[in-house]
Amino acid sequence: MTAKILDGKKMSAEIREAIKEKVVLLKEKGIVPGLAVILVGDNPASKVYVGQKEKGCLEAGFASFLHRLPETTSQEELLALIDKLNADKTVHGILVQLPLPRQIDPDTVLAAIRPEKDVDGFHPVNIGRLVAGLPASEPCTPKGILRLLKSTGIPLAGKEAVVIGRSNIVGKPVALMLLAESATVTICHSKTADLAEHARRADILVAAIGKPRFVTADMVKEGAVVIDVGINRLEEGLVGDVDYEPVAEKASWITPVPGGVGPMTIAMLLENTLEQAEKTGASGR
Repeated sequence: MTAKILDGKKMSAEIREAIKEKVVLLKEKGIVPGLAVILVGDNPASKVYVGQKEKGCLEAGFASFLHRLPETTSQEELLALIDKLNADKTVHGILVQLPLPRQIDPDTVLAAIRPEKDVDGFHPVNIGRLVAGLPASEPCTPKGILRLLKSTGIPLAGKEAVVIGRSNIVGKPVALMLLAESATVTICHSKTADLAEHARRADILVAAIGKPRFVTADMVKEGAVVIDVGINRLEEGLVGDVDYEPVAEKASWITPVPGGVGPMTIAMLLENTLEQAEKTGASGR
């Protein structure tokens, strides 16, 4: 068996084109989706991600509000900016790029964003609603993963899903979203005994740990759907958390790195922002 490719690049392009068409219609009603992105400091990876988000906004016809703050910014200064953006009717989504400098507590900052403007899906209210199975602004990467999984046409209900990684950004929320689809979910992490044995039971295997080629072919069930969230920079280039070529010989579907989950994350960010713009009405621009 050779796995079919879950092409996130292609799917994200289709989603972004659909978003662009909706934005044209919204603008006719006086609604301009607005996304504010806050970057604190000079983290090189963060700069790249913020640039991609700004480019995505402009291509979709959004209003993009980029706030670049120095590394020395205090928590009080950042909270004051968030308070201002919360009150700005032209801003439908607020995103604070992580990580933040050590003098700033990320939990305090994320909680300061109004839940309805939390297009990253990290606010405690949105996470709580996700746990309760209520409508919420869903975290972008997990939302993209679910969209990719559903594109296979394979029913998720009753499937054995194993998530390797328990981060608040990917691992925990994707596990909750799979549970909401009636999958049977196991979360594995650094303290899991015999992690490979858990992985081998998975019909759906999600790797999100940041360790290059951690998931090897002997850890994968024949015919499993494998979602690789990892982006690891090695001398040879970008590689995922999955040992791609050997695993692709056993899996039924697999996401490549790059070109799999990554492009879907920004597409879902744009979609979340669009949805908030649709809910809140005319932007006043």
